[in-house]
Amino acid sequence: MNQEQFDKIEQEITPPTPYVKNVLKAFLVGGLICTIGHAITYFYIIFFDFTEKTVGNPTAATIIFISMLLTGFGLYKKIGQFAGAGSAVPVSGFGNAVISAAIEHRTEGFVLGVGGNMFKLAGSVILFGVSSAFVVSLIKLILVTMGVIEW
Repeated sequence: MNQEQFDKIEQEITPPTPYVKNVLKAFLVGGLICTIGHAITYFYIIFFDFTEKTVGNPTAATIIFISMLLTGFGLYKKIGQFAGAGSAVPVSGFGNAVISAAIEHRTEGFVLGVGGNMFKLAGSVILFGVSSAFVVSLIKLILVTMGVIEW
């Protein structure tokens, strides 16, 4: 059997990918996660006197915490299998990535297993976030100093 025959058989056997269905599921679940985020935002604004400028951090932390709980109970994996990127792209995907790495390596102990592997993905995300925030702040400082923009 040559490569052309193999490719032809593979195309006949492989079912077509339902792109539209997958995109729709990702859009709906990602939208639902963002809607829940807005509900949490309004909850903090109404009940804890946060402003629109200060509510972002507690909202993101709450969404990450909820996704970590769902990962611990095994529910986030089911959401991810259903929605694909719709559950991984929002900030909740970050919490899932951190906790799933910790759960996977818990048999190796708390320090080397959980602690050492928990931040494999999170470490690069945090490093990129801090580095990009520094660069953006430096650019803004230069633009303010030159008088291009106001603080």
